[in-house]
Amino acid sequence: MRIIVGCEFSQIVTKAFREKGHEAYSCDLLPTEGNLDWHFREDIFSVLENNQFDMGIFHPPCTYLSNAGIGWFNEARYGEKAIKRKELRLKAFDFVMALFNSDIPKIAMENPVGWINSHFRKPDQIIQPYHFGDAESKRTCLWLKNLPLLTPTKIVSPQIYAYYKRGKKKGQPIYGVSYCKFGKDRWKIRSKTFQGIANAMANQWNFS
Repeated sequence: MRIIVGCEFSQIVTKAFREKGHEAYSCDLLPTEGNLDWHFREDIFSVLENNQFDMGIFHPPCTYLSNAGIGWFNEARYGEKAIKRKELRLKAFDFVMALFNSDIPKIAMENPVGWINSHFRKPDQIIQPYHFGDAESKRTCLWLKNLPLLTPTKIVSPQIYAYYKRGKKKGQPIYGVSYCKFGKDRWKIRSKTFQGIANAMANQWNFS
């Protein structure tokens, strides 16, 4: 199969499919951390316009779509900043829908719980890294087109890094993705697909 993994600079998913013998490519505006020959560093829609693929796996940015930042949309509190953020959310949603409706037979779209769930449809599946052997918690939604649900491969307990000391979550565990320290590379660390999930995709969506 020819596979495009959109919005992926790490090539974690791309490499997993390459190891299964598929012609897989990553695409992102950022330079890849992997093989340059397998990476399109350009707009994803330019790639789709000029190439044919059998499968598309897309990881669109969740900055304006995730429920994690929903408080920033409060116009009464943040005024013009909130209005601008809402405009960016609509653009992000249009980007997601254009990818999902692209002319590719098999499509998987991933994102956290958020705007897509309520303004498109509920996801076909919600997975966790700890369903696939990685002892981390990162709730991930999958919207699928002509692809089966992923079957857990190795269920483990997610690692707890600390506990909330105050607020509504006081006493609740803090997992790795939330515990990740703030910094310029925090978003890159949080955006990467865990290896167990990538392997499951490559093994279970391994069509001829």
